[in-house]
Amino acid sequence: MPEHLEVQLPDDVRLHVTVTGPDDAEVTAILLHGWTLDGRSWHRQLAEIRERFGDRVRVVTYDARGHGRSSCMALRTATLAQLGDDLAAVVDEVAPTGKVLLVGHSMGGMTVMEYAHRHPGRFAARTAGLVFVSTTAEGHTHTVYGLSPRIARLIRLAETTGAGVLARCGSWRPPRALLRALRPSIRWMLFGDRCDPADIRLVTSAVAHASLRSIGGFRASIGAQHRLDTLAALGHLPAAALVGDRDRLTPPPCAESIAAALPTTELTVCPGAGHMLMMERPDEVNAALAAVLRQVLERPAPDGSRAGDRPAAGVGTAG
Repeated sequence: MPEHLEVQLPDDVRLHVTVTGPDDAEVTAILLHGWTLDGRSWHRQLAEIRERFGDRVRVVTYDARGHGRSSCMALRTATLAQLGDDLAAVVDEVAPTGKVLLVGHSMGGMTVMEYAHRHPGRFAARTAGLVFVSTTAEGHTHTVYGLSPRIARLIRLAETTGAGVLARCGSWRPPRALLRALRPSIRWMLFGDRCDPADIRLVTSAVAHASLRSIGGFRASIGAQHRLDTLAALGHLPAAALVGDRDRLTPPPCAESIAAALPTTELTVCPGAGHMLMMERPDEVNAALAAVLRQVLERPAPDGSRAGDRPAAGVGTAG
């Protein structure tokens, strides 16, 4: 059964963390969700990892600050740099020893890159593999929403202006009635040719739980990040990158530049798929995840420690 924990950060933000698997597993896989989503995004991966690897792999998901069941935060901390620091804190608290596989979707992948950039020593000591799903290391460089560049510039201007307004709305959540009305737009933006109605309901529910401050506040940082140089230093790690060829937010050039910077990356382009690959193409994502996990399990731990040495984490059980 999953265990629900709470990690309290130095600025008193509380992260809701879900852990499945034993403390002494050989590898801890930490799955990071995208902007405006939450840890439930990975529901089609959790059971598959458990079935394939059993007690050898411990799986951790958590809701980023301002998202899901985690608490809201000061606007100045709505940055990818802060999310990288938050990931460092989660690793230290929940998986203090043993090998770690980092799996990031969209903003979650950018968070992994920021962790590597801001905490290179800690990252190198623990990280044994990487999986990037529908993400980018180049901000909004390649984001044209599947439209002409001129129209894309207008949409980006409207989006960034609106984000600035939302960022000042504090911890309020989007009205559910509004989100129901926006479902066709959400479906167009995030999904490709096929969309299970349950998935659009889950995504809408996740957005409904994100604070307006986080929906608006993270936009500027996401658009500005550039971390290809950081990835280029990680070429020794087994890695995978996946993207849908109908992804309007992080189109194939985003994944291609990640693979070019990180030559160990196995690149998968999913025909007809959009931005939500974990839901749209779970078989492909699960296969890539399993392939990297198998490589991680065969390698010695980066810090030379054994998973069984793991001490008890200093976290509280959520109520």
